[in-house]
Amino acid sequence: MDNALIFEVIGTAILIIMGGGVVANSILKKSKAEGAGWVNIVFGWGFGVFIAVIVAGPHSGAHINPAVTVGLATAGLFPWASVPGYILAQIAGAFIGACIVYFAFKLHFDATEDEGAKLAVFSTMPAIDNKFYNIVTEVVGTFILIFVIFYIAEPRFVSSVVDGEVAGLGSLGALPVALLVVAIGMSLGGPTGYAINPARDLGPRLAHAVLPIKGKGPSGWNYFWVPIVGPIIGAVLAALLFGAL
Repeated sequence: MDNALIFEVIGTAILIIMGGGVVANSILKKSKAEGAGWVNIVFGWGFGVFIAVIVAGPHSGAHINPAVTVGLATAGLFPWASVPGYILAQIAGAFIGACIVYFAFKLHFDATEDEGAKLAVFSTMPAIDNKFYNIVTEVVGTFILIFVIFYIAEPRFVSSVVDGEVAGLGSLGALPVALLVVAIGMSLGGPTGYAINPARDLGPRLAHAVLPIKGKGPSGWNYFWVPIVGPIIGAVLAALLFGAL
């Protein structure tokens, strides 16, 4: 595995440790932060993005999200040949991060009876189950994410790799993208939990399925494809509009 892929794993793991961690901190029983609420969760995810981009940015471009990778490739700013490796690294990092969250909060998972709360630490589920509108929400949220990222990265993308094989925001985009994720969560997060990142949802959902979580319920596989399809559609549409403009 090359250096860029290693840092995609590390960056995505950090994202999930911080993001899954803030959810666990806020909703699992006997946590000192129990009941901290949506604002705490949204800012926790935003800060998680900030930290992950700071670490991974100089090495991989800090995509930490298949939607970002596909969006950049669609816009001609990232080689399609590198897309599968990046996506696999992101899913692996998300899986690892989710496992770390589980062990950090093991006693609190044991103390929590609500199956839905346990799953919420790992992956998203809709507030109202309607696959069409759930996809629409994810498309809109991811479109905003990717479209604005293009403009944050202007006038040119920052790459730490001299030969140009890596395109991304680097560390310079850490704070703006973190604030962007907070804004999306505040405005559009309620219907689906705003995955806006297929790896962020799939990797932890796999972890939920295989970890020995006491009293866990189903892993929500009837929904898993929505936070994959929606963000990819949103990313492609954002890239196409950016290119057209």
